[in-house]
Amino acid sequence: MKRPNPQKLVNEFNTAVKVGDTVEYWEVLGMGEPERFVTESEAEVLGGHTAVVWLKGKRGCVALKHCKPVTAGVA
Repeated sequence: MKRPNPQKLVNEFNTAVKVGDTVEYWEVLGMGEPERFVTESEAEVLGGHTAVVWLKGKRGCVALKHCKPVTAGVA
């Protein structure tokens, strides 16, 4: 299976999510309820292979595949 292009993922994420927007984050995909965090940076490609973003209150960056934008108007 072909891996997704990390720069394409970053571009799509940065189009949908701005710095200061809220995202849902899953520590382990498919397990439990997500936590909500505010983005602290634009997404970027880490090490040439992984699309990541920095979240306020979360140590280190997280993979974009673990994040989902929170739709405006959702409490």
